[in-house]
Order: sequence, then structure tokens, then C-alpha cells
Amino acid sequence: MQYQPRNPYMQTSVQTANPAALLIMLYDGAIRFCRQGIEAINEQRNADAHTSLMKTQDIISEFIITLDRSNPVSESLLLLYEYFKQRLIEANTRKETEPAEEVLGHLLDLKATWVEAAKQVNQMAGQANGSSFTATHSTVV
Repeated sequence: MQYQPRNPYMQTSVQTANPAALLIMLYDGAIRFCRQGIEAINEQRNADAHTSLMKTQDIISEFIITLDRSNPVSESLLLLYEYFKQRLIEANTRKETEPAEEVLGHLLDLKATWVEAAKQVNQMAGQANGSSFTATHSTVV
């Protein structure tokens, strides 16, 4: 039996994306799963909350694994990501939304920062190449 991707467009998007776009896609996923976890807690769907919050933690673990440790900001990001994981564990074990809502707010802020950084890099690259600037878009969450 041959594996059929659930969403061929998404698979192609991921395979052809640059590192900044991949990072933004991961943030989109973390935000989406965190929101789903919060919603599930509010609706007392504990199994769904657990699944969504674990997916959020998995994405944050991927952020940790792929950090460029030679970059001076990586140590701060590492501490922040570890904090996020701890707060998500609290939300999951206590089935309380407040810790997950805190993480969600930080994820939204960080995503906005990375989107802006990607735009600036694209703009500088466009100016260096003499081409016009095309804005970086992220998926809707």
C-alpha cells in the first residue's frame, strides 16, 4: 500500500519553503494547536485538550532542536521555549486554560516578530539583487 499525503499542496509548500517560511509555518501550527487545546479545556474535552497541547509541545521541542546555538539570542530563546513547555504541561495536567493562554500570547508575538524579520530579510535581498520586494505571507490561523 502506497502512502497518500493528506494534503499534497501543504506537503509541496513545506518541501519548497525557505527556512524562515518553515519557521512561520511551525508557529502557525503551534498557535492552532494551542488554541484547540484551550477550546477543548473550556469544553471539558480532556482527551482532545491533551492531544492538542502535546502537539504544541512537540512543535516547541522542534524549535529547541533546531536552534542555532552559535547565535547569541539562542540561549534566551531556549529558556523561553523551555518555559513554554512547562506552562503547557501545567495547562495539560491541571486542565486550566491560563497557562496555555499565556503561551499562546507569546507565540503570537514571536510569530509576528519572525514574520517582520523575514520581510526585512526579503526586502534587503531584493534591494541587493535589484528586484522588487514581495512580502512574506503566513498561513491563516
